[in-house]
Amino acid sequence: MANTTLTKTFGSAGNQKTWTWSGWIKRGNITSGGGAGSQLIIFANYTSSSIRQYFSFNSDQFYTYGQYSGVDVIEATSSPVYRDTSAWYHIVIKCDTTQGTASDRFKVYVNGSEISLSFTTTPSLDVDLPINDNGNHYIGSSNGSANYFDGSMAMVQFVDGTALGPEYFGSTDSTTGIWTPQASSTISSYGTNGFKLKMDTATPGADTSGNTNTFTVGTGTPTLTQGSPSNVYATMNPLTSYYAGAWTFSNGNNTVNMGTTSERYVVGTMGFSSGKWYWEQKYVSKSGSTFSRVGIESNINNTAPDQSTSGYGYRGETSDPAQGMKVNNGTYTFWGDDYGVGDIIGCAVDMDNNKIYFSINGVWQESGDPTSGATGTGSAFTIIDPPSGFYFPKIGKEAADTGVWSFNFGEGFFGTTAAGTEADDNGQGLFAYDVPAGYYAMNTKNLEAYG
Repeated sequence: MANTTLTKTFGSAGNQKTWTWSGWIKRGNITSGGGAGSQLIIFANYTSSSIRQYFSFNSDQFYTYGQYSGVDVIEATSSPVYRDTSAWYHIVIKCDTTQGTASDRFKVYVNGSEISLSFTTTPSLDVDLPINDNGNHYIGSSNGSANYFDGSMAMVQFVDGTALGPEYFGSTDSTTGIWTPQASSTISSYGTNGFKLKMDTATPGADTSGNTNTFTVGTGTPTLTQGSPSNVYATMNPLTSYYAGAWTFSNGNNTVNMGTTSERYVVGTMGFSSGKWYWEQKYVSKSGSTFSRVGIESNINNTAPDQSTSGYGYRGETSDPAQGMKVNNGTYTFWGDDYGVGDIIGCAVDMDNNKIYFSINGVWQESGDPTSGATGTGSAFTIIDPPSGFYFPKIGKEAADTGVWSFNFGEGFFGTTAAGTEADDNGQGLFAYDVPAGYYAMNTKNLEAYG
């Protein structure tokens, strides 16, 4: 969800003293912050400039602010920070201003545990908060046109008139110890303005609570990705140290703008030490001689995916001759075809036989056959065992010109454009081109089964 809003205006105000909000959130952009004007809004009410409230991330921290008739009624910031863009966070907000003890009037839980809040303004006894009045309510922005959330959401719920804890929405898996969504609802009534948006269909705002409080698309075009709180897909990782803030990330961190600083890189959020893995990356645009290299790296502190013994890359945009290049440990060798803007580069890594293959628009280079096993027909490299224990998808560049790439690890999109309909042998992921037999999309279910 980027520059996208779902919106609903209730016919009448509900209970503004007592309610519960719950949602699963996977963060993308984490760089905004520094005041109310730059929030990444999860959920908001905006009746007017003087009657409004929102839940957001102010850069790393959860933050809420609300005012009624121009008077501040609540403001609080979390003590913990939430920077993990590879994980889904379950957030439950429990409000009951009828409680005599001030600390019981507004509580926030993350992944089943209550978090510490620092209040600038604590809700007064029996005060009405703006949430759940008859004004406009928004998912993903502050007022339908600003402060957009970047990332993914699932199972967004609101209970009108009842303050509930996280146990009504999730539970701890007895095998893994991980907080997971409830298999079935334990909520008997959502109240008049309550809703339950699973956000797992082409109509993400459809209310399944029985109340028909459906949200409609206000701005943008929501994308139904393949990931969920129960099956997390890899993305690129904006916390990688060596991009040093020079690159920008969007579309849930799957689109990377490499900025104007030379010799930078970024790696994926998931690594692998065994199994067979496939993903795609589309070269969206460039300015100047960017000289991008896509591939894998074990040493994630290196400058590019080819400058160490455990880094392997494929570079396009050569001019004489018009061929591609494979690169390892700083050594360039002409290999494969040239590629450029508009091309989709496929990467297949066979950790069982230590081979890596590259394709351009579905054609495996050098007559490569990723299913050839130990023979390694047409493989770009025989790779060494990863010295750090894992290999990570990686992209780097040489020049100071800008290049933009969109990655698809199986979520089904290059940016906001649908990638295709090809799935792996486990029925996971949506790709532009056929996934080689025995190779899998990089997600938590596949890594558990095949990694």
